[in-house]
Amino acid sequence: MGSFLLACLLALFPPAQEDTLRVMFWNLENFFDNRNDSTTVSDAEFSSRGERRWSRKRFRAKCQAVAKGILWAASEAGGLPDIVGFCEVENSYVLNQLIRETALRKLDYKVVHADSPDSRGIDVALLYRSSRLRLLEERACHLYQADTVLATRDILLCRFSGPYGPFSVLVNHHPSKYGGTAVSGPRRRLAVERLRALADSLHALGEERIIAMGDFNDTPDNPVYKLLEPLFASLGEPLHNKGRGSIKYKGRWDLIDLFFVCPRTLPARMGILSIPFLQVPDRAYGGTKPFRTYSGPRYIGGVSDHCPIWLSLPFPP
Repeated sequence: MGSFLLACLLALFPPAQEDTLRVMFWNLENFFDNRNDSTTVSDAEFSSRGERRWSRKRFRAKCQAVAKGILWAASEAGGLPDIVGFCEVENSYVLNQLIRETALRKLDYKVVHADSPDSRGIDVALLYRSSRLRLLEERACHLYQADTVLATRDILLCRFSGPYGPFSVLVNHHPSKYGGTAVSGPRRRLAVERLRALADSLHALGEERIIAMGDFNDTPDNPVYKLLEPLFASLGEPLHNKGRGSIKYKGRWDLIDLFFVCPRTLPARMGILSIPFLQVPDRAYGGTKPFRTYSGPRYIGGVSDHCPIWLSLPFPP
């Protein structure tokens, strides 16, 4: 059965073109295991005996749904993603379960993850295809305010080599809007400034291909992103101007999951993936919306309130 599954996967996803890099990013909304093994409130809440009754069965169902979403995206976009960035993951264990206990186990994904100082116990991470890419460096980069480490998600920096040469990836999950813009806006500005500083350091070392991705908790028209110019080009702005989004709130789509790339990587194309089996009818406002794991306190069996985003990046031969 294992050989049959592998043959099916290879038939569905033939070797990707050497001159194209495919990248996916997805906010997995509270991707916790079902063990209460830390001191955070969220970990206790998302455990077998916690308020959410987050059982092993429910955890495994979410793993399977995430894996199916990645495979669906691959079939739509012409090949498996070489890199899959995530945010709102608890630890390395959930990622290893994802690549070892689902249909992804027959593929060649490896995990990059580091625990961050976030108060909820959630981190950013990524998977990469070891047959296509070689990991040169990984580093979790804290956010600081007056020399104090902020209790939020790190920026994950990874450097790779591949058939198209070296490049760097920066995975972000910037502070949320909890508490209002007056309180949270300066924290997100610090995150953008930190991102710019990291990219400047890479550029000074001769790195010309840099991809920044993540949940930025702001739409592309926010003036704060001027801080990234001219080093980065925003790929989300044209989609935002067309009313496209990755998250839906009170009937309105907002694009807060974004890609920024250095001009050396252009032309690059960004898309928003609306996975059919992870969309549900929006009975209050019409259309559809992402299929969440919980609706309030009630378990409904989805994955996330975010749609994943996709980047196709052709390199010259």
